[in-house]
Amino acid sequence: MSGRAAELRNIPQAYAKGSRGGGTGCGGRRLGPMTLRLSTVILPVDRWHEGGRDRWRRAEELGFHTAYTYDHLSWRSFRDRTWFGALPTLTAAATATQRLRLGTLVTSPNFRHPVTLAKELISLDDISGGRITLGIGAGGSGFDATALGQEAWTPKERADRFGEFVPLLDRLLTEGAVTHEGTHYSAVEARNIPGCVQRPRLPFAVAATGPRGLRLAARHGQAWVTTGDPKLYEEGTPEQSTQALREQGKRLEAACEETGRDASELDRILLTGFTPDRNTPLESVDAFVDFAGRHAELGFTEIAIHAPIPDSDFDTDPAVYERIATEALAQLA
Repeated sequence: MSGRAAELRNIPQAYAKGSRGGGTGCGGRRLGPMTLRLSTVILPVDRWHEGGRDRWRRAEELGFHTAYTYDHLSWRSFRDRTWFGALPTLTAAATATQRLRLGTLVTSPNFRHPVTLAKELISLDDISGGRITLGIGAGGSGFDATALGQEAWTPKERADRFGEFVPLLDRLLTEGAVTHEGTHYSAVEARNIPGCVQRPRLPFAVAATGPRGLRLAARHGQAWVTTGDPKLYEEGTPEQSTQALREQGKRLEAACEETGRDASELDRILLTGFTPDRNTPLESVDAFVDFAGRHAELGFTEIAIHAPIPDSDFDTDPAVYERIATEALAQLA
């Protein structure tokens, strides 16, 4: 194994432990031979001094492992509602918390360039004291895809761009100076000194279900992210979703074998709210325990639930959300 490959194998340890002693005590419970972590997603919809800061601090108080936010310019039903930028929000959250890991679910090439993104991530990792995880995906065909005036990319072009974006970003975060001339991205002596606090770089959580994306997760990821099979969201059943997730996991393992990666090195993150269960797992602690147990059996090591937002797709009971954070995983231990 090369020295570079050995370095990358160490990143999952930093991801699990955090950089300020958070350990698995921050949102982690033992489940048989593995650790199941509970994280949350806080959408950037609150003014910072009118509840925004309190949400992030409360996530830390509740013991979540990581608090993520979406990295979009706008999103679905929130297009005409308040919506703030992901990286400034995470920077503010970093100054308002001490142990909580922070991250995006997910950043994409739709409106990001690897050179400028790398500089912002290195700065954010420094401000947070090494608590940042980058969730990264190929992007979709929504509002972000055309906000800069371009035509929405085809699925093939999104995959092509993602295939260039991730390795280049990896280099930018680990090398002091990078020059690159690719099909979609260029960099000329791009300097990124001093690099990330987390070494050799902050961890990537790669969202993917297709073969090319799964190979990127195997090569560059410290975690794999899925929301399930989108074709099952409207009319599928929980049983069909379970089978689809099982098959996705097998494809991930095949990609790891193809690239020479030990599949057990990758954390597996399920972002809830997009399977046929929708918000049912957040209706009670018992419902969540059942949901989490079933998905832990599929090999997931982390489950991310959305913080409640009134009058939205995530309009769930705040009291149940808090009880899940403090009680549910203990029942699975």
